[in-house]
Amino acid sequence: MFIIKLEVNIMRIDQQLKILSVKTNMTFAEIGGRINKSPQAFSQKMKRGNYSLYELEEIAAATGAKIICYFELPNGEIIKLV
Repeated sequence: MFIIKLEVNIMRIDQQLKILSVKTNMTFAEIGGRINKSPQAFSQKMKRGNYSLYELEEIAAATGAKIICYFELPNGEIIKLV
């Protein structure tokens, strides 16, 4: 299993998905196929760069990765989103 930490404030999601693709040796067409998206639809989604948490969970599952999203409050308390 791969764990890819999404750092939204450092890099755009589409850039991080490109890294995920390389590290998992999967093309975007393969990833798109595993989440029931045509290569064209997945490519368009990449260009727009707007993903819901549900879609990111699908992509993570399709690549064997794990997505971890949470809010961390100033007091250190964590609120998990996924």
